[in-house]
Amino acid sequence: MEPIKPTTVRYLSLDVLRGLTVCLMIVVNTPGSWSQIYAPFKHAAWHGFTVTDLVFPTFLFVVGNALSFGMQKLKAAGDAAFLQKVFKRAGLIFLIGFLLGYFPFIKWEEGDLVAKNVLELRVWGVLQRIAVCYLLGALIVFYFNRASIIIISVSFLLIYWLILYAFGNTVDPYSLEGNIVTQVDLWLLPAQNLYKGFGIPFEPEGLLSTLPAIVNVTFGYLAGRYIQEHANKSKTALQLLITGIVFLFLALWWDTVFPINKPIWTSSYVLYTVGWDLLLLAFLIYVIEVVNFHKWTYFFEVFGRNPLFIYVLAGVFIKLLSLIKFNDVSLSKLAYENLFTTWLSGENASLSFAIVYMLLLWGIGYFLDKNKIYVKV
Repeated sequence: MEPIKPTTVRYLSLDVLRGLTVCLMIVVNTPGSWSQIYAPFKHAAWHGFTVTDLVFPTFLFVVGNALSFGMQKLKAAGDAAFLQKVFKRAGLIFLIGFLLGYFPFIKWEEGDLVAKNVLELRVWGVLQRIAVCYLLGALIVFYFNRASIIIISVSFLLIYWLILYAFGNTVDPYSLEGNIVTQVDLWLLPAQNLYKGFGIPFEPEGLLSTLPAIVNVTFGYLAGRYIQEHANKSKTALQLLITGIVFLFLALWWDTVFPINKPIWTSSYVLYTVGWDLLLLAFLIYVIEVVNFHKWTYFFEVFGRNPLFIYVLAGVFIKLLSLIKFNDVSLSKLAYENLFTTWLSGENASLSFAIVYMLLLWGIGYFLDKNKIYVKV
């Protein structure tokens, strides 16, 4: 195992990146109306990329960052303690994700509240993917040195490309109907346990497409390692900027034969999102650490100090607002129509609802931070 060079340098920019990611996750997940959303706050329909498509992989990237800063302590504790910690944490995050999908355990059906059928629940989801990527990413970075981590990561991306090309539909192996990702999930799970948002059973957080997503974690770890080992923040920002640009060019070149695509999490998509993450991190390091302009950062630090709890709370609260009804109209719809559409229209009303909802969650996060309450798994 390769030792990590200790550092006393603290990077506020990493905390801000984590908080910014949680903030954006809440905004894109809770519009006032799903039919009225500005284009940047929508996912690309299939191939392609929007700002929203950067949010989830960035969360995985910051998971890797966090691993890099905690790895020295984990290695000092020994193999047994490490394995117990990461398996327990991954299991809890996966369970929380599954229960969040199940919550509130009841639903409206023909005017009546009925219990959800647990046999028809979606097995995979955002937190479930985070759990698996965290577990496998942690095992890789714990047991292998930097060179091996790079080789494993690149191998994952190339192997995934080969699998999709070789076993997908011969006409278009990267299409919604023809990709092998869907087939693998359907071999493992009944169709009713997969996501239905694409019109057919298709799981954007399924098993096979988790393979390249692990690389978002390992590359995040490597970026964190680099930051710790180089105290000159100006040079660090410049090197991250250059590396990010290289990644973007490589991704765009790869896109010509292996399209950038979030739903099947293509290898070009991984390089593209990591490239943008490195550029964003370079910008934050320069502004916050080099220029020393950080009066604005506390807003995002609040989200970054209780990220999992705030994300789960955001999902729970909006589901409760949608469940509670008055005259057959949900509380969330009543709030949207009476507080926003009366003075705003279309996308402006929908985005305003999402921003106000995010600010409400920020207020809860602020209360927790001021009272030194940090909920960790």
